[in-house]
Amino acid sequence: MSGQQGGGRCSTGVCATCADLAEEATVLRLLDRGMAVVATGAGELEVSVALVAAAVGDTVLVHAGEAIAVVRG
Repeated sequence: MSGQQGGGRCSTGVCATCADLAEEATVLRLLDRGMAVVATGAGELEVSVALVAAAVGDTVLVHAGEAIAVVRG
């Protein structure tokens, strides 16, 4: 899910940036500048929530480091 975020490699072997994938993640905490820490099946990840109205506890769809929808609030 992380794509090349932060200069790292994709942890799952599939790059969401290259492969039209979005994965569900749970918002653990909101950060400054439209960012949040989310829980994924692979651990915690910092993603942008600037495009959605996400709150702690919400499940969001994340594509290439960006939350693109709130699927469960």
